[in-house]
Amino acid sequence: MALDRQATGIVILRTCIGIFFIFEGLGKIRWFTDPSVLAGQFATWSQAAPPGSISQWYLQRVATPGVTVFARLVPLGELVSGLAMVVGFWTPLFAFVAFLMALNFHVAGGTLFKYSFLTNGYGLPVLGSTLALALSGGGRRTKKLTGTPKGAPYGRRS
Repeated sequence: MALDRQATGIVILRTCIGIFFIFEGLGKIRWFTDPSVLAGQFATWSQAAPPGSISQWYLQRVATPGVTVFARLVPLGELVSGLAMVVGFWTPLFAFVAFLMALNFHVAGGTLFKYSFLTNGYGLPVLGSTLALALSGGGRRTKKLTGTPKGAPYGRRS
């Protein structure tokens, strides 16, 4: 039996990025009971955002008004997505959810369109790996059962 290197690589990627998201979620558990931590981060980003920028619009219209909801959804989403990727459960869906959460933070923080985004380990590597997992299927290959070959015993599949 030959090793499927591509599938093995994707399994390693989803496991590593899954562990990353689990620990990111664990670091934000406090947000469940204290949304002011996230509100403070939004206020800092809002002050630094250039007037009329996408970041400023997003913070004022979406993030800040929904801070109490995001303070609960983000840690929960990171924990569930991370766990799902580690065990390989609906990897494309949960990788896409993780991609959207990371993208939201980069838009809100104003880092998406800066050079530092390319050199930050939380930037391009996280977005690239989660998007790759969402598009690749997550490393699970399934064989299609086509029926019993001629002359093979009943119930035996090739």
